[in-house]
Amino acid sequence: MAAIPALETPTQPTTITQLQDAQSYAQHVNPIWVRLLDVLGMNVQYSHCSGAELFTADGRTILDCLSGYCVHNVGHNHPHIVAELVAELQRQSPAMLQSNVVEEAGALARTLCDHAGGKVSKVFFCSSGSEGVETVIKFARAHTGKTDIVYASGAFHGLTCGALSLMGSDFWRESFGPMLAGTHEVPFGELKPLEKLLASRKIAAVVLEPIQAEAGIVLPPPGYLEGVQKLCRQYNVLFVLDEVQTGMGRTGRFLASQRYGVEPDMIVMAKALSGGLVPCAAVLMTDAIYNSVFHSLRRAFIHTSTFSENSLAMRAGLSTIEVLDREHLIERGEAKGMELRERLRTALSGFQMVKEIRGEGMLTGIEFQAPTTLAARVSYEAFKAIHAGLFGQILVMRLFKEKNILAQICGNNFMVLKVAPPLTVSDTQLDHIVESIRDVVETIHASTSFWTDALQLARRAMAT
Repeated sequence: MAAIPALETPTQPTTITQLQDAQSYAQHVNPIWVRLLDVLGMNVQYSHCSGAELFTADGRTILDCLSGYCVHNVGHNHPHIVAELVAELQRQSPAMLQSNVVEEAGALARTLCDHAGGKVSKVFFCSSGSEGVETVIKFARAHTGKTDIVYASGAFHGLTCGALSLMGSDFWRESFGPMLAGTHEVPFGELKPLEKLLASRKIAAVVLEPIQAEAGIVLPPPGYLEGVQKLCRQYNVLFVLDEVQTGMGRTGRFLASQRYGVEPDMIVMAKALSGGLVPCAAVLMTDAIYNSVFHSLRRAFIHTSTFSENSLAMRAGLSTIEVLDREHLIERGEAKGMELRERLRTALSGFQMVKEIRGEGMLTGIEFQAPTTLAARVSYEAFKAIHAGLFGQILVMRLFKEKNILAQICGNNFMVLKVAPPLTVSDTQLDHIVESIRDVVETIHASTSFWTDALQLARRAMAT
């Protein structure tokens, strides 16, 4: 086998090539996305990414506080994972044969089950969290003989039609209906409405996020997940946790379910599973659930996915877990995440628009609220009249343009800023995060220019 080449900073394409490719994206992929990035001043050309930093072609260094929506837990382009993927390609190993046993899939499945603990002992691999949720729906119906699924208000489970049917926001479903019949929404954190539904005896599964990321980093009330698990067992309903964003060490444990002392029947994992380099997702489940689908030779391939066990994805998953364990990143994320929230609480105390700072591990949400002073309230209401998410997006834009920080607001709660850097983030970078957020929040409260400039920008955007 040829030697693995040393990793180098990539050379940049010519300006003409960059321009042509950008124009092709706008013409052939998503012109509206390009327009939005242009309006926010965030349409920059990235040359390369490493750790928690993003380097632009014009010489800026951006600190990543989004991690690709919790994809880059181990940082961007971790050298060990990159080297393992290069070696896998150079081995010319069998890939995508669709008629062989993939040893790497067996190794990754065993590793995932060992790290997850609890009841799970089988794994189905696929390519995305949405596809994992579709798997949950099918397997839950096959195992229980029932059809209906319960989800929580504020939930975000993916954008395929089955996953959209479990989405706790109508925004994502608009114009895509009708959705699956037999899905039921309950308030997150409340047990009585859930028990009333389960008593109907037609529910196959309850699907929840242990921490609701896109709802605004909403933590479960004490005892809630344990209560859900108890009710599911009482009524013979599957208890399913979507750990697409919260898994792989993001919340200070390998899985957030381990934080809360519960053992779900099924667990959906994706995003950070492969180090941000290869699409990879996994659904962990009990033997009984798995056997209810794959119960005979005739059904050996009754549910599958073209790229589900490809060797690159499996190798990336194994390498990512190796990095988490060897560098003690989960423990580091827990400690540094707690420190980050305490520092943010201190830095942002006294600002009237900061309502709460919450989270677990390296997943933090800063919730804002309407200002109380009359002048600021008038401007804020003008923002809302243009778009509910405008305040949050202007905040994100300011952080990006003035402080070189990439962050984003939550998809189902536009008043919460998500702060989720890679678990590898350094102390110096954490200092920059706290100082930068404080400076921008201070500007919101102390300078009328924040509101006037933003309103002018918003009106220009609406006019395009």
